[in-house]
Amino acid sequence: MRPFIHDDFLLSSDVATDLYHGFARDLPVIDYHCHLPVAEIAKDHRFATITEIWLKGDHYKWRAMRTNGVPERFCTGDATDREKFEAFARTVPATLRNPLYHWTHMELKRPFGIDLLLDERTAAEVWERTNGSLAEPGFTTQGLLKQFRVATVCTTDDPVDDLAHHAELAKRPAPDTVVLPTFRPDKAGAIDDPVTWNTWVDRLEAASGLSIGSWQAFLEALDSRHAAFHAAGCRASDHGLTQVEAEDWETDGCAASFAALRGGGGLEAGASRRLQAALLHELALMDHARGWVQQYHLGALRNNNTRMRRLLGPDTGYDSIGDFPQAESLARFLDRLDEADRLAKTVIYNLNPADNELFATMIGNFQDGTVPGKLQYGSAWWFLDQRDGMERQIGALSNLGLLSRFIGMVTDSRSFLSYSRHDYFRRLLCEILGGDVKRGLLPDDRVLLGRLVEDVSFFNAKGYLGIPLGRLGRDAGSRAV
Repeated sequence: MRPFIHDDFLLSSDVATDLYHGFARDLPVIDYHCHLPVAEIAKDHRFATITEIWLKGDHYKWRAMRTNGVPERFCTGDATDREKFEAFARTVPATLRNPLYHWTHMELKRPFGIDLLLDERTAAEVWERTNGSLAEPGFTTQGLLKQFRVATVCTTDDPVDDLAHHAELAKRPAPDTVVLPTFRPDKAGAIDDPVTWNTWVDRLEAASGLSIGSWQAFLEALDSRHAAFHAAGCRASDHGLTQVEAEDWETDGCAASFAALRGGGGLEAGASRRLQAALLHELALMDHARGWVQQYHLGALRNNNTRMRRLLGPDTGYDSIGDFPQAESLARFLDRLDEADRLAKTVIYNLNPADNELFATMIGNFQDGTVPGKLQYGSAWWFLDQRDGMERQIGALSNLGLLSRFIGMVTDSRSFLSYSRHDYFRRLLCEILGGDVKRGLLPDDRVLLGRLVEDVSFFNAKGYLGIPLGRLGRDAGSRAV
């Protein structure tokens, strides 16, 4: 009997099968946004167990286990690795129709070569086989990136990070995978908690070597770190926000608000929004000046469970889709930059599917013909990076923009096994196109369709980002943008 995850998984037509195997399958991966720990890449870390690589820090799995009635000690607590794995194995059959069921079995198939369906009965065999593989050459962090044909990884890094691990990785001669930092200045705008914010600004002082006693000095210190990231190969920023602030501001007002914060005081809501708007604008100017790509992840409602935040801390799986108004402030933010001809290449990620068409039309307002797809409606993100979410994002972009200029999928993950999501995305893309051909909506021109598949899977990101590729990407050829 054919295994559940087989060569033609998700592909239901000859066209889809031909497009995937002929054009998408073997292309390298450019993962231009992820949360992989750079220290583990630099050390070429070897994972002790499947639990360490698969369950540690995985909010998706924790949420499913909690929903299935699994006590917290088997998610984030003091249970052994074997006990945590067995608790997840018991949960997997309950995830039917949840994307975890697909991802789990895709990750067992590749890189472990396991066709078994994971459940309580197969848990012991899967535990032994995966842990056996993790002890073999090729299953370290760098080895896994090579197995998944990852040409470039862009990690997510705080401006105060010394980038020592990136410097170490940059010394490797002709690496299979290039690893680059991404500038993530969220803590610079986290002014609702002045105590924590001031502690971070003190760290920024140390990292930049500049005294930060004023609004202008704050911007200079951020620009100093921006320049240091650029020297380390960074070519992109990223911001995780509920929504973009775009209030009008005055420099004197920002200076007064900054002084109040630096003195330990808080700000009223209007002053806070104005200072955050000014900061986002100044950071966008830095991105434009250095030719970077700026990314905005919008729409998450984070840390909703007060009791569990007190127990476990933030970012432990208690987040959801938010319903924040996005259009007006986002348009004002982009327009202010565009009016001054200082709008960098921009990727905007949406978390609320109700806003798909909003985002898909917003990017069209600021395309200026200088760069194909200068503004991008980013790939389906977080709760939406599953089949339905990807199809709806692709549908909105296809109807209201140019799918052919899309720069494709990112993992947005902390797991070294998440590269199956790139394969999942490529299969879905080919399936969508194959379905359109079957219904007579697209011509059955495999060369024409194949070029689109190749571009969205790899070549568009390569041209758009302009970043170096490891050996795994350099042999893929080139494509004029």
